[in-house]
Amino acid sequence: MLFSSFHEKCPLWVVRLFPFIRWLPLINGSSARRDLVAGLTGAIVVLPQGVAFANIAGMPPQYGLYAGMVPAIVAALFGSSWHLVSGPTTAASMVLASAISAAVAAATTTVPGTQEYMNHYVLLALTLTFMVGIIQLAMGLARMGTLVNFISHSVIIGFTAGAAILIASSQLKNFLGLDIERGNHLHETLYHVFMHISDSKWAVIVVGSVTIAAGLLCKRYTPRIPYMIVAMFAGSAVSIIFNAMWGQEFTGIKTVGALPQSFPPLSAPDLSLDTIRDLAPAALAVTLFALTEAVSIARSLAARSNQILDGNQEFIGQGLSNIAGSFFSGYVATGSFNRSGLNYQAGAKTPLAAVFAGLLLIVVVLLVAPYAAYLPNAAMAGILFMVAYGLIDMHHIKKIVFASRSEALILIATFAATLFLKLEFAIFLGVMLSLGLYLNRTAHPKILSRVPDASTPRRKFTTDSQLPECPQLKLIRIDGSLFFGAVSYLQEKLHGIEAQYPEQKHLAIVSSGINFIDIAGAECLVGESSRRRKQDGGLYLIRVKGSVRETLNRGTFLKEFGEENIFQGKTHALSHIFEKLDKDICSRCEKRIFLECQKLPPPVPGQR
Repeated sequence: MLFSSFHEKCPLWVVRLFPFIRWLPLINGSSARRDLVAGLTGAIVVLPQGVAFANIAGMPPQYGLYAGMVPAIVAALFGSSWHLVSGPTTAASMVLASAISAAVAAATTTVPGTQEYMNHYVLLALTLTFMVGIIQLAMGLARMGTLVNFISHSVIIGFTAGAAILIASSQLKNFLGLDIERGNHLHETLYHVFMHISDSKWAVIVVGSVTIAAGLLCKRYTPRIPYMIVAMFAGSAVSIIFNAMWGQEFTGIKTVGALPQSFPPLSAPDLSLDTIRDLAPAALAVTLFALTEAVSIARSLAARSNQILDGNQEFIGQGLSNIAGSFFSGYVATGSFNRSGLNYQAGAKTPLAAVFAGLLLIVVVLLVAPYAAYLPNAAMAGILFMVAYGLIDMHHIKKIVFASRSEALILIATFAATLFLKLEFAIFLGVMLSLGLYLNRTAHPKILSRVPDASTPRRKFTTDSQLPECPQLKLIRIDGSLFFGAVSYLQEKLHGIEAQYPEQKHLAIVSSGINFIDIAGAECLVGESSRRRKQDGGLYLIRVKGSVRETLNRGTFLKEFGEENIFQGKTHALSHIFEKLDKDICSRCEKRIFLECQKLPPPVPGQR
């Protein structure tokens, strides 16, 4: 009741500035308990995930945990979704690693693996995170939340499938116990493994295999228990036994190492112009992918919980979370499908669950950080193999391949680009292909021939090609927008209709399917109308939407086209157009497809 009255008394600007005020009234004793349980579950699950994702990102393991602390809390407080949980993710980690590795290599001569190299790497990762947050916040404030709708789902599917293979290949060295140079391309890694497979260490392979087996068995038979935790403990136990029996020098089992027992330390990004310029392309790519991922997950969960989602507010929440994360040692965070889904299934009622998850993760890290010294790299490789396998969505891949050639092309191109190009370029390629597909579709509006069906009482329009057409009047329907990109196609089709039916000098367009028209589209209609009038014909629009008519009315288009040639109903339109037809031709016509034709004397037999 206290929160409810507080919410009602707050000015609108305060609610907009602090959106968590909207869901405070939802909190009560029961919901708080559910949120606490869901938050504790999420904090436990993110422990192995954070370390694994930091491994993918090329960051020290503790940074994956830091990315699940402050960013998760800020995103929950300032976002829109009740169930979305933000933090490190596989895809974001992959893109960050690709972008930062190239930037560090170009900006420094330090040797990879040294402390100086890692310090520079972390600094650039924090800077990229800050830049991503700024772009996300700006897009949210500019109310550009609908932009992610233009990124095809096939791009996400193709990219994540490619990322899965890259993740698995990057972990082969840890799974087999081989020394492979960091940053190799896929083919280089596979070639190295093929040439040095005999140098693999059996003990390391056993640890990784036990990790995978334990995880799969847990996932199959005890799905309520976090399988990553079970897998991590199983791999660690085997590692401890092997090292105790034969010694680490013989087994070759390396461990992650103890994590710092501390709160997320304060940090600061590098805001020099040179650094910002170098990271700008990667920042934009990460932003596009991270926002698409977060909003897609939030919408999916909102549909299940009957929540109305504010996409712009979600952009703002994600932006603020990454800005805050860059100052609290967290790298790029976005919505996590696994943790968000688990949060919903665990019974979370409000974003307070994600706040609890971030706070409890801090407590968990303080308690268990030293024990990471017993976590073998091979076990992390096994966990990441399972993560990679889960990223390949075969169900949707099959559906896309069999349902749409164009979408399948986008999926395959993005997948291939992910494997063989820089990841940020792969994302841009997928986005460009998606936009190209969208523009290609909108630039080719459907144009269907229409004829009245004499078997219906009011001679309803139909697309039946077997029915007769008027020899003087062509009827078509246009479904789509008439904008500058569609003008060339429209002109080509209209000229094609004229060439095919030269005697049909009058053309009527059923316009109920035209949702938008711009200046180029209006000029095209005016030009076609003028051209047909010179040929003793005409162009007519039937059932014009208000928005289209408003555009025509703004300039001189309506006057040039002729307001008398625009009709709201087919009956009035056909009655008017019929008066303009050549009655000499009508008198000889035997088709008589319009009601107005019935008023004419019957044609004289044999007359043409």
